[in-house]
Amino acid sequence: QVQLVESGGGLVQAGDSLRLSCTASGLTFRNYPMGWFRQAPGKEREFVAAINWSGGWTNYGDSVKGRFTISRENAKNTVYLQMNSLKPEDTAVYYCAAAWATTVRRNEYHSWGQGTQVTVSS
Repeated sequence: QVQLVESGGGLVQAGDSLRLSCTASGLTFRNYPMGWFRQAPGKEREFVAAINWSGGWTNYGDSVKGRFTISRENAKNTVYLQMNSLKPEDTAVYYCAAAWATTVRRNEYHSWGQGTQVTVSS
């Protein structure tokens, strides 16, 4: 079965950087668009970033544009989220997900990881 495993979360200070990784197994990774979402306590899961199969197309949520970068290494079955200039409002559990087609819509992602906690202190 499909497994997505996130790593790289942690506790950082405002202004710091973190790089999240998500390694996939059980699917032909290079065929699937991938996305990152996040969910803060008491809030809905929101779109953060998406990337197509080749890495030639990316899209970002308004709140992270210019600070976060999504990328992928198909040879390593891994998608990354580089997060710079972190803010306390970025605090959330971050999830990676795989989609059937390039999309930013949460309900069009069919496989999800368990999430990794990112906490940004002020």
